[in-house]
Amino acid sequence: MTGDVAVLGVGMHPWGKWGHRFVEYGVAAARAALADAGIGWGDVDSVVGASTVRGGYPGHVAGATFAKALGWQGARVTSVYAACASGAQALGTARAQILSGLAEVVLVVGADAAPKGFFRPAGGDRPDDPDWLRFRVLGATNPTYFGLYARRRVALYGDTPEDFAQVKVKNAALGALNPNARYRKRVTAEEVAASAVVADPLRLLDICATSDGGAAVVLTGVDFARRHGIAEPVRIRAVSTVSPRYPNTVLDLPDIATDSAAAVEPASETFRASIARAAYEEAGVGPEDLSFAEVYDLSTALELQWYEDLGLCGEGEGAKLLREGATALGGRIPVNVSGGLASFGEAVPAQAIAQVCELTWQLREDAGDRQVTGARVGITANQGLFGHGSSVVAVR
Repeated sequence: MTGDVAVLGVGMHPWGKWGHRFVEYGVAAARAALADAGIGWGDVDSVVGASTVRGGYPGHVAGATFAKALGWQGARVTSVYAACASGAQALGTARAQILSGLAEVVLVVGADAAPKGFFRPAGGDRPDDPDWLRFRVLGATNPTYFGLYARRRVALYGDTPEDFAQVKVKNAALGALNPNARYRKRVTAEEVAASAVVADPLRLLDICATSDGGAAVVLTGVDFARRHGIAEPVRIRAVSTVSPRYPNTVLDLPDIATDSAAAVEPASETFRASIARAAYEEAGVGPEDLSFAEVYDLSTALELQWYEDLGLCGEGEGAKLLREGATALGGRIPVNVSGGLASFGEAVPAQAIAQVCELTWQLREDAGDRQVTGARVGITANQGLFGHGSSVVAVR
């Protein structure tokens, strides 16, 4: 138990394909978060930017880039890169600054202007980069891995393409209720089945798109929030940022092979399961305490896997949980009530921050038609390349 920090404000720039620079999305989200917090830019002590590697040089120094765009005022700046886990690591950095007394008000911002189509490595030869290697040596694009994950579930647990399609149906219905989502149209299982096969058994509507977008959060100490009139603020209780353990016996991005377990026994849990366990232990809660979850649904099959990794059900029972309606709005443990990446697409540095925006709106009971009744505890789950795991627990 390390202590809570308060979420004073949250803001987003809607996801889509807008054709602007990433910094514009980040600044719009930051200004929305500051307005939501009821404070000015001059009140911010520190800016933590979640970086993008596709936005050119400024993308690598996102903290200073956003601070400059908002207007230099002397704030401490930090930039964080952890691929899809960048936003959660940025939140963890901000939280540490507040709890250590280095800052009182911290603005966390992430934004991206993603390329069209599925992600691919930048040009040039990088033989020490496993992400470059798996593209160039195997031709294993991201959808190839998503298809492998799905095939594993089919082989081990009997999941079906119909199960995967129902994840998309659920998330599209929720995304239709979210004004920040890129895709706001309900879909049917028949429409999923009719979409093009990308990586068997996954079809186009089983896989998330790439998007532009931005998200921001203003974090403060709990006492600061109360002095500013928020008696019971939403609080961040845990930020888990763990790495895998050897030997890793489950294929995982971007690696192109698993480790041998001949000499060393595998860990008692998978990497993704360890992400959630660390968050639960830090927060002093368990899966039975959750009101809802926001998870990293790069594909419909991966969402089912997160049900199990978060401990919402037993191994191999994710599809059963879905079929029972437990993860739908109004179910026992709603998952991706924002609409998830299925409705937003990937704006990589922003997506873990966007998940915390959704946690905040739900815990404040400000989520409108997608509100989870009586929400008190929410969790996020995210995974970045090169062993970056992240999870955030928020409470009210």
